[in-house]
Amino acid sequence: MKVHFIAIGGSAMHNLALALHNKGYEVTGSDDEIFDPARTRLEKAGLLPETEGWHPECITPDLDAVVLGMHARIDNPELIKAQELGLKIYSYPEYLYEQSKDKLRIVVGGSHGKTTTTAMILHVLRHCGIEADYMVGAQLQGFDVMVKLTENAKVMVLEGDEYLTSPIDRRPKFHLYRPNVGIITGIEWDHINVFPTFDIYKEQFSKYIDLIEEGGTLIYCDDDPVVHDVATANKRTDIAKLPYDVPEYKVENGITYLTGYNTPVALNIFGRHNMLNLTAARYACREIGISDEKFNEAISSFGGASKRLELVKKNDLCAVYKDFAHAPSKLRATINAMHEQYPGRKLVACMELHTFSSLTQEFLLQYHGTMDEADLRCVYFSQHALQLKKLPPLDPEAVRKAFGDNVEVFTDSKELTEYIKKLFRDNENKNLLMMSSGNFDGIDFAKLADEII
Repeated sequence: MKVHFIAIGGSAMHNLALALHNKGYEVTGSDDEIFDPARTRLEKAGLLPETEGWHPECITPDLDAVVLGMHARIDNPELIKAQELGLKIYSYPEYLYEQSKDKLRIVVGGSHGKTTTTAMILHVLRHCGIEADYMVGAQLQGFDVMVKLTENAKVMVLEGDEYLTSPIDRRPKFHLYRPNVGIITGIEWDHINVFPTFDIYKEQFSKYIDLIEEGGTLIYCDDDPVVHDVATANKRTDIAKLPYDVPEYKVENGITYLTGYNTPVALNIFGRHNMLNLTAARYACREIGISDEKFNEAISSFGGASKRLELVKKNDLCAVYKDFAHAPSKLRATINAMHEQYPGRKLVACMELHTFSSLTQEFLLQYHGTMDEADLRCVYFSQHALQLKKLPPLDPEAVRKAFGDNVEVFTDSKELTEYIKKLFRDNENKNLLMMSSGNFDGIDFAKLADEII
């Protein structure tokens, strides 16, 4: 098979290209800019384009498929050439479905918790010796790639993103996977640039339920009132519906245990939201025959997904964590998890406004009170991020008012770093939580942790 990638440098796209290369396909690709880690990984596999840019001459009639990335525009010259030749053009999720349509598909959808729940399922399957193909949105410990495709695996686990599919296909990605087992972890308004109202956003999850294969299963978080309403409003009788809630657990001496079993199960992860994610993963694993006993044995060694409440460094007085949290409910859940795991220890919580939604003036009010449980609160954003997203400038005072009183707002990452270091000079029991889908414009979390611990 000969497959060409238009916009091969994207996070998802280059991982799919590597997966097909590892499967023995002949892979080519192009892009107008490619950054690390994609550049290094593509170069190592011999897939890095010789020159950056778009090259219509690479689009030839002998191609079996063209995969179109979201980064490419609708007037891309390679796309136009492929259309003129009548080649089969797939979006990224369409091609993943093509590769998995004869497998049992577990799709993890939801506004938050997708990556962690997907990672948990994959960890348990590996522990139980069950071969599985997968696509996940973060690098996982013990997994070399973020996309794996094989001929032999009978199961494929897919992280179901609700963002748009491609420049020529405006459907949400998770509408294309047609799950046998579909999960909804939570619903909270996001992607305001393509779903301008919460009702439109919520409707995408109703459609997702309608796309579960006949005889399949919906696993949904009954703890989330919006998910509950969407799931129970759906009238399908040809699928099973399995609601889940928070399992019994306790925290002792800084360790979280699952209770309700003959022997408490010690975990490496913590937080109420992670207990919900764990239960969603448990229910999915039951669907493919994994017992609770086997699941508990496996999940006890799960260390978490990258940047999901990931420990950077700690000592007896301080722990530094980084987390992907950026949406309002994610901030609340992560801050509460830190307090629950470290009772009696103060928390310095910093979050970066980085996504399109979070940097939009109308959406900012959704954040009101979300960081109130932290003892010291910082919000960071950069004017450069606003310029890249072609958004109007934000007033720091408007940001402060949106979050509530006693929030410090920064627009310079060096100033934020110095402020944090000053807060930790008293050597009292205090934790630091850095939350962003970005990197605070280049803050080195490991270096910062070394300087304050």
